[in-house]
Amino acid sequence: MSTWIQIKRKLSGLSQTEVAQSLGISRPTYIKLEQGETKPTEQQKAMLASLFDESKDTFDKHSEEKNIEDTVHVREIPRENVDKFKQVLLYVVSKVGSRPNIGQTAIYKLLYFIDFDYYEKYQEYLVGATYIKNTHGPSPVSFAKITRELESQGSLVEVHSKYFNYDQKKYLITRDPDVSSLSAQELKHIDDELERLGSKSAKELSTLSHIDTPWRVAGEKEVLNYRHVFYRPDETSVVEDHG
Repeated sequence: MSTWIQIKRKLSGLSQTEVAQSLGISRPTYIKLEQGETKPTEQQKAMLASLFDESKDTFDKHSEEKNIEDTVHVREIPRENVDKFKQVLLYVVSKVGSRPNIGQTAIYKLLYFIDFDYYEKYQEYLVGATYIKNTHGPSPVSFAKITRELESQGSLVEVHSKYFNYDQKKYLITRDPDVSSLSAQELKHIDDELERLGSKSAKELSTLSHIDTPWRVAGEKEVLNYRHVFYRPDETSVVEDHG
């Protein structure tokens, strides 16, 4: 469970000890406050608002929330839709896979933004894939398994090339994707994402993912929480009324 105070602390790059010292309290006392076991005093609210660069009104609104999951009324994360994952991957590769900037790392990030941006827009899962925090950004856990299955089915081939003298693993389709499992809304979303992000390099996509809240607040190799898209900065939010 992640409280709003915990999210803001992590986004601010502060440790629990640093925040506790700023408040003039012990770390164990601060942890109880961060976990919602105790409520901050008015003075502590003002100090925390200043530390997190938030207005006092915004802090008052959110500090009463015990945890993020209680404030967002959405279903639990479903099991990954493997068949839809396959078709989305094939569709993405069919659209941008032949571009010189699109290798495996770039595809990882495109899938991440397609999934998480859709969730932010509609509070529904497109694929519901599981992503973990890796050094270069979010990585879909089942990607290797999915690509092996598609290769064995004769729908996808892996190729190797060079991109600015770097080794690059690429994928090309050998069979058109079956988009019948995708709604018109989902297809439009994917097309819009590819239009917006498909020309970026893997490095640019990684940099963008590194400022996104789900990645920033997760621990190394930790699963990214879809619900953290509701706490995104303006740079990555895809809803007009965000913030």
